Amino acid sequence: MSGHSKWSTIKHKKGAADAKRGKIFTKLIKEVTIAARIGGSGDPNSNPRLRAAIQAAKNENMPKDNIERAIKKGTGELEGVNYEESLYEGYGPGGAAVLVESLTDNKNRAVADIRHIFSKNAGNLGSNGCVAWMFDKKGYINVRKDGVDEELLMEVSINAGAEDVREDGNSFEIISDSEDFESVRAALEEASIPYVEAEITMIPQSTTNIEGKEAQQMVRLIEALEDCEDVQKVYTNADIPDEIADSM
Repeated sequence: MSGHSKWSTIKHKKGAADAKRGKIFTKLIKEVTIAARIGGSGDPNSNPRLRAAIQAAKNENMPKDNIERAIKKGTGELEGVNYEESLYEGYGPGGAAVLVESLTDNKNRAVADIRHIFSKNAGNLGSNGCVAWMFDKKGYINVRKDGVDEELLMEVSINAGAEDVREDGNSFEIISDSEDFESVRAALEEASIPYVEAEITMIPQSTTNIEGKEAQQMVRLIEALEDCEDVQKVYTNADIPDEIADSM
């Protein structure tokens, strides 16, 4: 389970079950709301974070009305909850690094819940800065191989500022500096190259190999964190064998 790609794949597989519980919609609504608030605009054309949040919501088939209400709550046109962003850092089983992005209306509740999840799953919540330095903020775009010309994809992506285009199973992963993310995404759209995921993410500089019981505990830790209502995203540098990740 190395870096972003492996865990991203697992999240897509379990996405349908999460959606039935309403958790994906809740997280997406939070992101749309705070993107509209922090970005200073409800117009996705001038607010890159909001544009990405709206696209993520559309990818999960969120109704248009839900998206529009979330935007209006963020801009203050409708009354809404005041969410705060926080970043938590810690260690999982085997010493793997874990970053947790939180959006919450109650920071005391959030940190208590997150700390409990770490402790319950053989990890521990650390101090600010303990693992964040192990990750780089990058643009990430996932393009399915079906119907995509690899040479064209490479040309369009690199010319737009991408750092790397690599294969991952049935997909191509495009990595860019976070500042070049929008230009790469726009270039793909202009070239009519569809993508299934596009976001600013945290990619580990190196990975930590863990196996056996610790690998199973690590998967449980990340799943428990992602199920927490105050958690938006989870990143790890854990490298877990495919057979363990897939079996869970």
